[in-house]
Amino acid sequence: MQDLALSTIRVIVFPGIQNLPHYACLDQGYYAQHGVDADVHFTQSSHEQRQGLAEHRYDLAHSAIDNALEMILHANLDIKIVIGLDQAFNQLVTRSGITQYADLAGKTLGVDAPDTAFALVAYEMLKIHGVSKDQYQVLAVGATSHRLEALKAGTIDFSLLTLPFNLLAQEAGLAHLDRPHESIGTYQSTGGFLHAAWAKTHAKTLSSYLAAYIKGLRFVLEPSNESRVVGLIEEHLKLPTELAKACYAQVTHPSTGFFKDALLSEKGLEKVMDLRQKFEGTSIEYTVNDFYDDTYYQLALELI
Repeated sequence: MQDLALSTIRVIVFPGIQNLPHYACLDQGYYAQHGVDADVHFTQSSHEQRQGLAEHRYDLAHSAIDNALEMILHANLDIKIVIGLDQAFNQLVTRSGITQYADLAGKTLGVDAPDTAFALVAYEMLKIHGVSKDQYQVLAVGATSHRLEALKAGTIDFSLLTLPFNLLAQEAGLAHLDRPHESIGTYQSTGGFLHAAWAKTHAKTLSSYLAAYIKGLRFVLEPSNESRVVGLIEEHLKLPTELAKACYAQVTHPSTGFFKDALLSEKGLEKVMDLRQKFEGTSIEYTVNDFYDDTYYQLALELI
């Protein structure tokens, strides 16, 4: 029976490797140690995730933080980012026969949603390499797993896929063209965001959850835990050992893996803001502090 003393926090996430800190928390009992019960739900799309958070069906969302900017700037909601995690493990994956950016002209880009996050990253990558938005089509497909299936079915020609889906794509004979960080530089991808009012009234629950989450990430990044972490990847992502090890190598990479203690990169957030300005016409008057509140993150560090 669940301990009635635990405070519940309802969390909505995308399936994928970015949930490793959560899986480590479950495995090591960190949530219970900090008095919280993390009720985690998986979403099919960023639209579903944003809507669920907007309607208060969930308390906190982990996904590309550009979704938080979308909720603030377009839905006029008082949303704050409270923690980071990574700059994504995306690869630009293409159908067989596409070997250079010029080949993407006239093709169809599959995205989760056309106006947020990795769609904007893809637009920027193509623009840098001389392919303008009027030279290709954009199709909203949903979460990464759906985009992989669309690539395999031939309904889209290219898409950004994160782990482990880009590895599964390669196994299916799809090609890898580029990595975002090699084209656009530092980018803040995954992060946690929520309603500012909920955070204020549930500060203890939130800071305790974040403390457990950071401890879960520390467990993942501790080299002596490699075999256990690989096992968690196998178990929760349903991957064979070799693919699980490949995922582990990427998420623990010292320069491109998970950020230490899930600290948000302000430079990476500025890149997110820059892309939104370029492709969505957002005012440049905003600053990082308009979107990011590290109050609860600092409280969490004090709890560890």
